[in-house]
Amino acid sequence: MGTGRTLRKESHVRPCKTPAGKLRKSKAQRARLVKMGMSAERVAEMGAEEVRVLVQRPTVVKKLVARAK
Repeated sequence: MGTGRTLRKESHVRPCKTPAGKLRKSKAQRARLVKMGMSAERVAEMGAEEVRVLVQRPTVVKKLVARAK
């Protein structure tokens, strides 16, 4: 195993998440859910964590959309 610079690097050199970046990502995820077929009103009511979970599971979104119709 090596002992080079890669193993000495600290985690504090990673860039911080900015509020603008978080909002941009959240907006893109909400738009993705609307493209999958969910209503924009329903997506607007959801919290950020629920949006993240649903974006990761498109089959669940398809089932929810089918059940709503």
